[in-house]
Amino acid sequence: MLDHIARPFRLILANPTLSMIAAAFLLFGSHVASIGPYQSLIAIRLFGISDAAYSAIMVVGVLVSVSASIGVGIITDQRPSRRMMALWAAAAIVAGGALVGVSRSPAAFVVAHLVFLPLSGSLFGQLFAVARLAASEFSPKDRDAIMATVRAIFAIPFVLVLPLWGWAVDAGLPLWAIYPGISLWGLALVLLILRYWPSDKVAHWKETRSGLGFRASLSELMALPVLIRVFLVGAIHSGTALGGVLLGLCLEQVPGRGTGDVGQFFALFVVFEVIATLTVGYFLNWFRRLHLIAFGALTYAVFLVLLPVLAPGPYVWLLVLPAGIGGAFIYALAIAYLQDLLGQRAGAGSSLIALQRIAADGLAAVVFALGTWASGYGLAATLGAAVMVLAIAATILLDRQRAAIA
Repeated sequence: MLDHIARPFRLILANPTLSMIAAAFLLFGSHVASIGPYQSLIAIRLFGISDAAYSAIMVVGVLVSVSASIGVGIITDQRPSRRMMALWAAAAIVAGGALVGVSRSPAAFVVAHLVFLPLSGSLFGQLFAVARLAASEFSPKDRDAIMATVRAIFAIPFVLVLPLWGWAVDAGLPLWAIYPGISLWGLALVLLILRYWPSDKVAHWKETRSGLGFRASLSELMALPVLIRVFLVGAIHSGTALGGVLLGLCLEQVPGRGTGDVGQFFALFVVFEVIATLTVGYFLNWFRRLHLIAFGALTYAVFLVLLPVLAPGPYVWLLVLPAGIGGAFIYALAIAYLQDLLGQRAGAGSSLIALQRIAADGLAAVVFALGTWASGYGLAATLGAAVMVLAIAATILLDRQRAAIA
């Protein structure tokens, strides 16, 4: 097993483009780790935004992010422009963080999370697109292992950066100070892209251009068999999106707990997530990709159901295991499943990643709003778990039917 874990690292380090992508994922992960777990707390506790209003911000922000990511995916499949698009996305992180850091107002928070930070989300798909292109020379199993490994690298800052923010906030640092911090991560990304991102005209990989206009490319993405699977993968991810929102809120409402506990929990479950992700290449030798995703979805659903129940007591810390292991198998393999839906088209694959995000975050927002309106965080968590389980069951059924027809 150790050789299976080490092999993708060796392949990444031997390839300059994959090494650059790994560094970019570390920086982008540091940005997400800084703001993601505290976003709901900052909105609701610091700026006084209601649960319903925050849900609306989530939905609109996802719409903006997905629209930008789809556009970027289509454009980069048509013409060499990946480097410039990546630069604009990194610059949006700098702008969004600076706006909230300087203004420190609810209005600045809304603008940052409806415009700048959603636009920066297109970088996530582009990093995976370039990673897939750079890994195209390897076997399918090596390619899946490489994609899983770079996804694990993205998660590492949740172990290193997130606890530092938690300790700093507990020591008296105001929550709004996180935003100048993400501007620094964005600036580092800008410099990395300027220095090391290969020019599209001299990139060493072979890329299949779409040959389609914008409308035709959009129609291809919206084909019903593709959309159904993207929606189902998004529904699986909706549980993980909901878990990120509920964790901070469930722990924060327990007397004696604070933002430091939130950060420590995130850091611990990401440790297990990274470890489990690095074993993906080994398990792919024995199990189908969808079956491993199903294992991840069922495991994460257990975490969701138990979180509101165990949050008040010490046993909540045991939930780092199902959260980390379940999330690992979902994150590591679902993206590769999406990318394969449109063959070798890297830009289209990144667009599908964006489309599943609208399903994931949109469903998470709907479940959060419905659950908190009807009962509370407990019902929201149970509904989120049910959505995950039904989605992976439907995905497996669809793929079995497709295999039978073929």
